[in-house]
This record gives sequence, structure tokens and C-alpha cells, in this order.
Amino acid sequence: MIAIVAVMQIFVSCKKDFLELTPKGTALEDNFYKNETEVMQGIISVYDVTQWGTTGGYTMKMPLLSAASDDCWAGGSNASDQPNWVAYDNFKMDPRIGPQSGLWSKNYTGINRANLILSKIEKATTLSAAFKTRVTAEAKFLRAYFYFDLVRFFGRVPLITSVLATDELYKQVQSTPAQVYAQIEKDLREAYPGLPPTISATEKGRISMGAAKAQLAKVLLYENDNAKLAETITLFEDVNKVGNAYGYALLPNYADIFNPANKFNSESILEIPHSNNAAWSDWGWINGGEGNVGTQFIGMDSYNGDTYSSGWGFCPVTLDLVNALKTDPRFSATIIDGAALKAAGATYNARYQNTDYFIKKYAPLKAFRSASGVAEQNWPIDEIEIRLADTYLMQAEALVKAGSNPARAKELLDAVRARVGLASVPATLDNIYNERRLELATEGHRFFDLVRTGKAVTVLGPVGFKANQSEYLPIPQTEIDVTKGGIKQNPGYIN
Repeated sequence: MIAIVAVMQIFVSCKKDFLELTPKGTALEDNFYKNETEVMQGIISVYDVTQWGTTGGYTMKMPLLSAASDDCWAGGSNASDQPNWVAYDNFKMDPRIGPQSGLWSKNYTGINRANLILSKIEKATTLSAAFKTRVTAEAKFLRAYFYFDLVRFFGRVPLITSVLATDELYKQVQSTPAQVYAQIEKDLREAYPGLPPTISATEKGRISMGAAKAQLAKVLLYENDNAKLAETITLFEDVNKVGNAYGYALLPNYADIFNPANKFNSESILEIPHSNNAAWSDWGWINGGEGNVGTQFIGMDSYNGDTYSSGWGFCPVTLDLVNALKTDPRFSATIIDGAALKAAGATYNARYQNTDYFIKKYAPLKAFRSASGVAEQNWPIDEIEIRLADTYLMQAEALVKAGSNPARAKELLDAVRARVGLASVPATLDNIYNERRLELATEGHRFFDLVRTGKAVTVLGPVGFKANQSEYLPIPQTEIDVTKGGIKQNPGYIN
């Protein structure tokens, strides 16, 4: 059945850091969502999808996008290990080969769950006003979050904002990116006033007002519409200013951002939590747990030595990134030098596309290896999707593009560099883009940065990127088949 209308099993144990609930039975949907406990279970089920990394194959966003960029290669045991990753790495995707099926299914699952809970909240009569306002805002934020991924990955996608009736199942057509972005903006603008400025220690993982404003500003920047730069700057300034209402501040030590013991630190704005609480051990449905399997992916294969646990050898770091960072103070917190480890007595297997350099920011650390369940499925290492240095650089970019307040643009760029002891440089677009690569390396931003700034053909063309095609993934062929042509394939891909 088409992924966008598949019935989701919402009555499962969906545990998050801020709440752990295990329903004791199931109930008919029409009889559920009658009180705050049941509605809370529903909103948790929407949050749960953000953690998923194995829908339709391995589709963990951070390492996958690093492989698609010039930060990393695909890696693995050989070119046939994860052919969808290799296809994205060299831009040889087609409607049946590539990561598109899993990314499409994941995001539409999240959208379907958000639409369902919004419809139930609207009808519920026993919810307090404050509770209703907050969970409605969370559901709208999450729907926008999933659509932002879809529009960046696919461009023209079906825009679904309500629970579909049976006779609508196979009649979906695509909306333009402009229409999808308009809905994302609408959801985020309606969401952020209903969210709290800060999140209590017992609710970490829930969305705050600052996260929603940062997400909206990021969306506006990605639209490349100069008419929206003023609003973009205003939103970012609210998040970035000293003494902001959300408690955000750059950490003094760059490496501390990525320490798994330092979750939800003052630099983190949007963070996807992972834990080993579920002690998961089901290879048939890894998404049912809470761990970060991406961590297992990027570790050194059969590693034996200090500090690190063994991984599967995916996403070896390119020599291009190594050379860009080799004299930068952030190198040691970003990249593992495998040759240096070997010289100190460690061993590991050199796998496909090996460079002897590996991702460090989310690497499998022995100290955090789970002692319960299948360790490979239970890495408690979070994904930070938006952090303060990222928003500093996005605001600086917007300011330069708008020709507005160059002193503030320079102040923001300098702050990111000064944190790691680097001298001031002029606040030009090229300097800001270069700083983004070095500051945010291997965090999943680089590919979309290249696409939105028009640099992808120059940087990725030598490895297969094609203009007016590779910016987007192909639409999954199954979606085209079941809608009988209602959904059209993206340009450059043959059905």
C-alpha cells in the first residue's frame, strides 16, 4: 500500500526522554485520545518517528547526507554492501535504487501521525487549554519538520494536512516546492507562540519556542527568497542574541558539544534523543528501539584498541575534508586519524573506500556501549540537528545577502572562529560558507548547503552530480505505480 496513506500502528510503546509510557492494551482509534494521557501518547508517537533510521533500509540522515556530500564516501564492506548509499554517493540513483523509499516512508509516516493527532486534539473536550495549545504546537512543528525533509529530498511532493478518507488513498498528486514551503511556514508560525521558551530537565527532547523559531528561520533561508531575508534575520537574532530567552550559548570547548554525557547542552537547539532504555534486540524492526544505529555504521570495522568500540566501516572521511581541516583546531574533535591509532597499536579492517580517517563526532565510544539488548542497536548518542554556531552562521549569511548590518555579520562569524582560537576574517559569503563546512563537518548539513548555494555542480560534479537532476532524489517507483501516474517522476530519472 502507498506509504503516505499506510495505517500506522500508533498504539505501541513510544518512549522518549521526557516521558515513558507503555500502553497496557490497545483500543479502537475512535475511542482513544479522550484524555491528556492518551493524547500525550499520540504526540510521543509523532516524536518517535524523528528517531527512525532504518525505514526502507538504512536511512540515517546524518551519515547518509555526509556520504552524499564531499565530507565522506559511502564505505562499507564493498560497493554492494549498501547499494542505496553508494548510489547516492556517486549520484547514480534511479527510481528503484537509492535511499528514497525509506526517506519518503519515514517522513510521510510522521506526517500521517501528526495529522491524526491534530484531528483528535481538535475534537477532544477534556484537555486543559494549556495542554491543548502546547501539543497542537508540537504536532504542527513536527509536521513542518517532516515536510522540510521531504521538500529538500524530493522537491514536488503530495501535500497532505488531514487524515485521508478511503476514496482519497490513491488520488494524490504533487504540490510545488513553493506550496510545500508555504505550508511549512504556516505550521511553524502557528507553532512557536504555543511552545515554552525553555524545556525542563524532565522533558528534554520536547520542542521549545527557540527551536521552532530557529527552524522557521532556516526554512526561510533555504527558500533563497531575498524578500524573506528581513524576517529570517529577525528570527535568528531573537535566537542568537546574548541573553536570549532560551538559554542558548556557545560552549567554550568545541569538543564538549558532541560528548554523549553532555546532552541538551546550551548550544543545542534541535536535538533528536537516543537512548538504550528499550534494550532493543529486534533486527526486523530496529526503529522500535531508541538507539542510534548510525553510530554503529560509522565506527571502524573490527576495531581493537582504546576509546572506541567496533563499527561497520561506513562513511570514511574524504581526504578533501581532511586537508581542509588538517590545520584547523576542530580537526581532533571532528575526525579520527586511523593511521595514528594503528601507530599506537590499534587494529581495524580497511573496508571499501577506506581513507584511514573516520567520523569522530558521533563515533561509537566504549564508555557508552550498551550492556543490554543488542549493543549495535542501542547507542545512546543523540543527533543535534540545529545548534547555535549553525544559527550564527546562517544569520551572518542572511545579513550579508541582505546587505544589512555588516558589523553584526562579522561579529557572528568571528564568535564561531574565536571559540576555537581562530583569527577574524571578513564576513563574505565565501568565508561564511567555508566556515560552515569546517564548523559543521559530518553533521549532515554540507550536501544541502552545496545545493542551496549553487555550488553542488562544481564540488560534486566530478563524482557524478548532474545539474537539474541530482538536487533531488527520484520519487520511489512504488508511489508512481500505485497512483497510476498521479505522482510524476522527478526530472532526469527514467521510470
